[in-house]
Amino acid sequence: MNLPKYDILPDETNHIYEFISEGKNGKIYKMVKFQETNLTDVYNLGFGDKDPLTEEIDDMVVSDNGDMEKVLATVISIIYVFTEKFPDKWVYIQGSSPVRTRLYRIIIAKYLSLIKKDFFLKCWLNGEWEDFLPNVIYQGFAIKRKNN
Repeated sequence: MNLPKYDILPDETNHIYEFISEGKNGKIYKMVKFQETNLTDVYNLGFGDKDPLTEEIDDMVVSDNGDMEKVLATVISIIYVFTEKFPDKWVYIQGSSPVRTRLYRIIIAKYLSLIKKDFFLKCWLNGEWEDFLPNVIYQGFAIKRKNN
């Protein structure tokens, strides 16, 4: 995917990445965090604005900075970096609301051929994993880097 994206700053573990969104509301600090789950080799992707007080992710805020496509391209580039460093790990992605999960589904549908080239993709629906279909309302998505 050859879209404009922001420069990223990983931490020393390569589990936390930060970048700055620049748009109509000024500079907004963003954070992506890969957290271990109770499932072996599965990490949850957390993403949102970096809270200046707690330095944690606020995934409920709506930044509306006018740069959504660039922000999402940056998050996707971070997924590439993480899965390059940890190719045996699955990354689980679920929005903090149904609206955000729908946005992720739309992005996946738009770039499905590119995603399938580099990743295995599974979709979570009512307690079952299944292959992606564009118009199904999934509850979450999991990807794992292919050994290309």
